[in-house]
Amino acid sequence: MASIPSDVFFATIGELNARLAAREFKVEELVHAFAARLDQLGPHYNALALSFPQQARRQAIAVDKDIKIERSRGRLQGIPYGVKDLLSVANQLTTWGAKPYAGQVFDYDATVVSKLNDLGAVLIGKLSMVELAGGGGYRYASASLFGAGLNPWDRTRWSGGSSSGSAAAVAAGLVTFAIGSETSGSIVTPASFCGVTALRPTYGLVSRHGAMALSWTLDKLGPFARSAEDCGHILQAIAGGDSEDPGSAGKSFYYVPQYARPLKALKVGYAPVDFADRAEPSARAAFQAALAALRETGIQLVETKLPQFPYGAALSAILAAEEASIFEELITSGKVDQLADKAQIAGLKAAMDLPARDYLKAMRLRRVIQRAYRKLFADVDALVTPGRSGPAPKIDVPLDSGPAPGAAAPTDPGFAGIIQAGNLAGLPALVLPCGFADNLPVALQLVGAPWSENTLLAVGKEFQSKTDWHKRRPPGL
Repeated sequence: MASIPSDVFFATIGELNARLAAREFKVEELVHAFAARLDQLGPHYNALALSFPQQARRQAIAVDKDIKIERSRGRLQGIPYGVKDLLSVANQLTTWGAKPYAGQVFDYDATVVSKLNDLGAVLIGKLSMVELAGGGGYRYASASLFGAGLNPWDRTRWSGGSSSGSAAAVAAGLVTFAIGSETSGSIVTPASFCGVTALRPTYGLVSRHGAMALSWTLDKLGPFARSAEDCGHILQAIAGGDSEDPGSAGKSFYYVPQYARPLKALKVGYAPVDFADRAEPSARAAFQAALAALRETGIQLVETKLPQFPYGAALSAILAAEEASIFEELITSGKVDQLADKAQIAGLKAAMDLPARDYLKAMRLRRVIQRAYRKLFADVDALVTPGRSGPAPKIDVPLDSGPAPGAAAPTDPGFAGIIQAGNLAGLPALVLPCGFADNLPVALQLVGAPWSENTLLAVGKEFQSKTDWHKRRPPGL
């Protein structure tokens, strides 16, 4: 096989398209190189759940035949990708990152896998995750069948949860893109910590058929990739109605950057405190520089306040009730005790005792929150805030340890609770790498009204045309 140059591992979808079209290498050669790299380096970051190089090779050979006869299936044709291990792949293990499901096999592909395969994208492996996508709440990064997700920028740091393997694999150049999931932060957090671009779509835009359910009314699937533009092309491929998903909105998505509104016409709300006192000290300079770069795109930054609600309590009640129903057999059978994290075990057991009235109150409050955000987005086109307040924590630090002793909490809440609010209201979010703190990536998140993905992607694309943070590679890679 031809030697594949190392720069392809960090190439965008468009760049790989051009090189495949120029016959610089075959899809089979490209996939072989990525599959070998995933097998070699995936375990180094605890990012690999399962590889299937022979299946990938067969797919690649079929795509090469299509290319030979000039049969185009679109931009994703021949592109190697991975999926979070909560997505079913026919006749392959789907462990959900948890010991009780270590031998689980389904006989069908998840809808997103089928869509991507039909377009000629080549699935080379399944990527690690926090057990049960974090259901019940977990205290340590090691809450996974595969061990703690290790950050490619520094293996003593966490790659984030619960889509730990998806973010790490893209950051380390093991796949060109990956599909992860979010219920409350599981796309935003690992993308922010690993320095990759990612998109959490509007609730209902992407089918979850074939994905492990954690919360029927909160779960969403979305891409991790090299750029905002890549995310747009991937979302177009995986979006669409699906009768197999009761939560499907029945909507499609077309990535049309050529029809985006002029950025100078956009108003983007922000809270200055998020980029100052609410940010970790080491990250403040990076966030301020990112704000300056965002202004250079032409958008109007306007100070904005979020509607104040008990977002965390509402989301926790909804999640607890739904996960208790979903994992009832696991909990009542006692198999839940096989999970790796004691806090998670206790959380799932406690969820069984949540009163129905608390769930119903939270769902009623959720409607109020959704109405409040419809009103908010009548005044601004999007919101911007840090993806996380600082860089990735050490893998052995308890995730509930809170701020450093003696740290004063700002009196202005800023956009605290935006991750919970965005998930309760079903809002899309785009994560953009925006600099470094302590030699680790930090990121912005843009949050929009439902179905506003094209607006977010237009801002992201212009931001990335003026910066190169999304092009940086971890040391040694």
